[in-house]
Amino acid sequence: MSVAHPVLDRAVALYTFVDTAYLGGRPVEAIAEQLCAGGSDLIQLRAKGSSPAEVRSLAERIHPITSRAGVPLVINDHPGIAADLGVEFCHLGQEDFFDAGHTRVGELPGGSRGRPVYGLSTHAPEQAARAVAAGPAYIAIGPVYPTGTKPGARPVTLDYVRWAATNVSIPWFAIGGITLANLGDVMEAGARRICVVSAILNAPDIPQACQEFKTRLLSSRG
Repeated sequence: MSVAHPVLDRAVALYTFVDTAYLGGRPVEAIAEQLCAGGSDLIQLRAKGSSPAEVRSLAERIHPITSRAGVPLVINDHPGIAADLGVEFCHLGQEDFFDAGHTRVGELPGGSRGRPVYGLSTHAPEQAARAVAAGPAYIAIGPVYPTGTKPGARPVTLDYVRWAATNVSIPWFAIGGITLANLGDVMEAGARRICVVSAILNAPDIPQACQEFKTRLLSSRG
Protein backbone atom coordinates (compact mmCIF):
# COMPACT_ATOMS: atom_id res chain seq x y z
CA MET A 1 0.00 0.00 0.00
CA SER A 2 1.34 3.42 -0.92
CA VAL A 3 1.81 6.12 1.71
CA ALA A 4 -0.61 8.96 0.99
CA HIS A 5 0.28 12.61 1.50
CA PRO A 6 -2.28 15.41 1.68
CA VAL A 7 -0.56 17.49 -1.01
CA LEU A 8 -1.15 14.73 -3.53
CA ASP A 9 -4.88 14.73 -2.77
CA ARG A 10 -5.26 18.32 -3.99
CA ALA A 11 -5.15 19.62 -7.55
CA VAL A 12 -1.44 18.90 -7.84
CA ALA A 13 -0.35 19.34 -11.43
CA LEU A 14 3.03 21.06 -11.79
CA TYR A 15 6.26 19.64 -10.36
CA THR A 16 9.25 21.92 -10.96
CA PHE A 17 12.96 21.87 -10.18
CA VAL A 18 15.83 23.84 -8.76
CA ASP A 19 18.39 21.98 -10.89
CA THR A 20 21.99 23.10 -10.43
CA ALA A 21 22.76 22.19 -14.06
CA TYR A 22 20.44 24.99 -15.21
CA LEU A 23 21.21 27.77 -12.75
CA GLY A 24 23.52 29.73 -15.03
CA GLY A 25 25.01 31.53 -12.07
CA ARG A 26 21.65 32.46 -10.58
CA PRO A 27 21.22 31.94 -6.81
CA VAL A 28 19.10 28.99 -5.81
CA GLU A 29 17.03 31.23 -3.54
CA ALA A 30 15.93 33.37 -6.49
CA ILE A 31 14.95 30.33 -8.54
CA ALA A 32 12.98 28.85 -5.65
CA GLU A 33 11.16 32.16 -5.12
CA GLN A 34 10.21 32.36 -8.78
CA LEU A 35 9.01 28.76 -8.93
CA CYS A 36 6.82 29.35 -5.89
CA ALA A 37 5.49 32.59 -7.37
CA GLY A 38 4.53 30.75 -10.55
CA GLY A 39 2.33 28.28 -8.72
CA SER A 40 4.53 25.18 -8.51
CA ASP A 41 2.88 22.39 -6.53
CA LEU A 42 6.13 20.55 -5.74
CA ILE A 43 9.73 21.73 -6.12
CA GLN A 44 12.65 19.32 -6.32
CA LEU A 45 16.25 20.15 -5.51
CA ARG A 46 18.30 18.26 -8.07
CA ALA A 47 22.05 18.66 -7.71
CA LYS A 48 23.73 15.86 -9.65
CA GLY A 49 27.47 15.82 -9.09
CA SER A 50 27.26 17.85 -5.88
CA SER A 51 28.63 16.45 -2.64
CA PRO A 52 26.23 15.55 0.18
CA ALA A 53 27.50 18.57 2.10
CA GLU A 54 26.70 20.83 -0.86
CA VAL A 55 23.23 19.31 -1.26
CA ARG A 56 22.54 19.84 2.43
CA SER A 57 23.64 23.48 2.20
CA LEU A 58 21.43 24.10 -0.84
CA ALA A 59 18.46 22.47 0.86
CA GLU A 60 18.97 24.60 3.97
CA ARG A 61 18.83 27.70 1.78
CA ILE A 62 15.78 26.64 -0.24
CA HIS A 63 13.56 24.97 2.35
CA PRO A 64 12.63 28.13 4.29
CA ILE A 65 11.47 29.70 1.02
CA THR A 66 9.31 26.78 -0.06
CA SER A 67 7.94 26.37 3.46
CA ARG A 68 6.81 30.00 3.61
CA ALA A 69 5.05 29.53 0.26
CA GLY A 70 3.41 26.29 1.38
CA VAL A 71 5.12 24.32 -1.39
CA PRO A 72 6.62 20.95 -0.37
CA LEU A 73 10.32 20.51 -1.17
CA VAL A 74 11.67 17.30 -2.66
CA ILE A 75 15.30 16.27 -2.24
CA ASN A 76 16.67 14.14 -5.05
CA ASP A 77 18.92 11.16 -4.26
CA HIS A 78 19.62 11.90 -0.57
CA PRO A 79 17.07 10.37 1.83
CA GLY A 80 19.28 10.93 4.86
CA ILE A 81 19.51 14.66 4.18
CA ALA A 82 15.76 14.91 3.59
CA ALA A 83 15.10 13.13 6.89
CA ASP A 84 17.64 15.17 8.87
CA LEU A 85 16.32 18.51 7.63
CA GLY A 86 12.64 17.65 7.90
CA VAL A 87 12.13 18.12 4.17
CA GLU A 88 8.72 16.92 3.08
CA PHE A 89 9.62 14.66 0.15
CA CYS A 90 12.52 12.65 -1.25
CA HIS A 91 12.81 11.24 -4.78
CA LEU A 92 14.91 8.24 -5.78
CA GLY A 93 15.78 6.66 -9.10
CA GLN A 94 15.73 2.94 -9.80
CA GLU A 95 19.46 2.69 -9.14
CA ASP A 96 19.17 4.54 -5.82
CA PHE A 97 16.34 2.36 -4.59
CA PHE A 98 16.11 -1.14 -6.05
CA ASP A 99 19.76 -1.39 -7.13
CA ALA A 100 20.72 -0.30 -3.60
CA GLY A 101 18.88 -3.30 -2.19
CA HIS A 102 15.65 -1.65 -1.05
CA THR A 103 12.28 -3.26 -1.64
CA ARG A 104 9.95 -1.12 0.49
CA VAL A 105 9.79 2.62 0.98
CA GLY A 106 9.27 1.98 4.68
CA GLU A 107 12.90 0.81 4.89
CA LEU A 108 14.18 4.29 4.00
CA PRO A 109 15.38 6.80 6.60
CA GLY A 110 13.18 8.80 8.86
CA GLY A 111 14.40 11.45 11.25
CA SER A 112 13.48 13.22 14.45
CA ARG A 113 11.31 15.58 12.36
CA GLY A 114 9.44 12.71 10.73
CA ARG A 115 9.82 10.53 7.68
CA PRO A 116 9.94 12.15 4.23
CA VAL A 117 7.34 11.07 1.72
CA TYR A 118 9.02 9.15 -1.10
CA GLY A 119 8.63 9.12 -4.87
CA LEU A 120 10.33 6.77 -7.34
CA SER A 121 11.38 7.03 -10.98
CA THR A 122 10.22 4.45 -13.52
CA HIS A 123 11.04 3.92 -17.17
CA ALA A 124 8.87 0.95 -18.20
CA PRO A 125 5.63 -0.78 -17.18
CA GLU A 126 7.39 -3.55 -15.27
CA GLN A 127 9.35 -0.94 -13.29
CA ALA A 128 6.14 0.95 -12.55
CA ALA A 129 4.43 -2.17 -11.21
CA ARG A 130 7.42 -2.97 -9.02
CA ALA A 131 7.69 0.62 -7.82
CA VAL A 132 4.02 0.91 -6.90
CA ALA A 133 4.32 -2.29 -4.88
CA ALA A 134 7.19 -0.71 -2.91
CA GLY A 135 4.79 1.86 -1.46
CA PRO A 136 5.79 5.34 -2.72
CA ALA A 137 3.44 8.32 -2.65
CA TYR A 138 3.93 8.83 -6.39
CA ILE A 139 5.98 7.62 -9.34
CA ALA A 140 7.53 9.43 -12.29
CA ILE A 141 6.93 8.19 -15.85
CA GLY A 142 9.67 9.00 -18.33
CA PRO A 143 11.65 10.39 -19.95
CA VAL A 144 8.81 10.88 -22.41
CA TYR A 145 10.99 12.75 -24.92
CA PRO A 146 14.75 13.15 -25.36
CA THR A 147 16.07 15.53 -22.72
CA GLY A 148 19.34 17.21 -21.89
CA THR A 149 18.60 16.61 -18.23
CA LYS A 150 19.26 12.90 -18.84
CA PRO A 151 21.15 12.81 -22.14
CA GLY A 152 21.83 9.08 -22.07
CA ALA A 153 18.28 8.02 -21.25
CA ARG A 154 16.17 6.37 -23.91
CA PRO A 155 12.77 8.06 -24.36
CA VAL A 156 9.83 5.96 -23.21
CA THR A 157 7.51 7.77 -25.69
CA LEU A 158 3.84 8.53 -25.24
CA ASP A 159 3.10 4.79 -25.25
CA TYR A 160 4.27 4.55 -21.64
CA VAL A 161 2.18 7.60 -20.71
CA ARG A 162 -0.89 5.92 -22.20
CA TRP A 163 -0.09 2.72 -20.32
CA ALA A 164 0.26 4.64 -17.04
CA ALA A 165 -3.05 6.44 -17.59
CA THR A 166 -4.78 3.08 -17.73
CA ASN A 167 -2.77 1.03 -15.25
CA VAL A 168 -1.26 3.20 -12.49
CA SER A 169 -3.62 3.87 -9.59
CA ILE A 170 -1.40 6.14 -7.45
CA PRO A 171 -0.40 9.70 -8.42
CA TRP A 172 2.11 9.79 -11.28
CA PHE A 173 3.96 12.52 -13.15
CA ALA A 174 5.10 12.46 -16.77
CA ILE A 175 8.65 13.77 -17.10
CA GLY A 176 11.31 14.35 -19.71
CA GLY A 177 11.48 16.89 -22.51
CA ILE A 178 7.99 18.28 -21.88
CA THR A 179 7.44 21.77 -23.31
CA LEU A 180 4.46 23.99 -23.98
CA ALA A 181 4.71 22.86 -27.61
CA ASN A 182 4.24 19.15 -26.84
CA LEU A 183 2.19 19.44 -23.65
CA GLY A 184 -1.05 18.90 -25.57
CA ASP A 185 0.18 15.53 -26.83
CA VAL A 186 1.26 14.49 -23.32
CA MET A 187 -2.12 15.45 -21.90
CA GLU A 188 -3.96 13.73 -24.74
CA ALA A 189 -2.04 10.56 -23.83
CA GLY A 190 -3.53 10.79 -20.33
CA ALA A 191 -1.08 12.77 -18.19
CA ARG A 192 -2.62 15.19 -15.70
CA ARG A 193 0.55 15.83 -13.66
CA ILE A 194 3.92 16.70 -15.15
CA CYS A 195 7.50 17.47 -14.18
CA VAL A 196 9.24 20.27 -16.07
CA VAL A 197 12.91 21.19 -15.79
CA SER A 198 14.56 23.00 -18.72
CA ALA A 199 11.43 24.46 -20.34
CA ILE A 200 10.86 26.45 -17.16
CA LEU A 201 14.40 27.08 -15.91
CA ASN A 202 15.50 28.30 -19.36
CA ALA A 203 12.43 30.50 -19.83
CA PRO A 204 12.95 34.28 -19.79
CA ASP A 205 10.18 34.62 -17.18
CA ILE A 206 10.06 31.64 -14.82
CA PRO A 207 6.82 32.54 -12.97
CA GLN A 208 5.02 33.15 -16.26
CA ALA A 209 6.24 29.85 -17.69
CA CYS A 210 5.00 28.02 -14.60
CA GLN A 211 1.63 29.72 -14.87
CA GLU A 212 1.27 28.81 -18.55
CA PHE A 213 1.97 25.13 -17.85
CA LYS A 214 -0.31 25.03 -14.84
CA THR A 215 -3.22 26.80 -16.51
CA ARG A 216 -3.22 24.30 -19.35
CA LEU A 217 -2.91 21.36 -16.99
CA LEU A 218 -5.76 22.46 -14.76
CA SER A 219 -7.97 23.25 -17.75
CA SER A 220 -7.98 19.54 -18.56
CA ARG A 221 -9.63 18.77 -15.24
CA GLY A 222 -12.79 20.70 -16.01
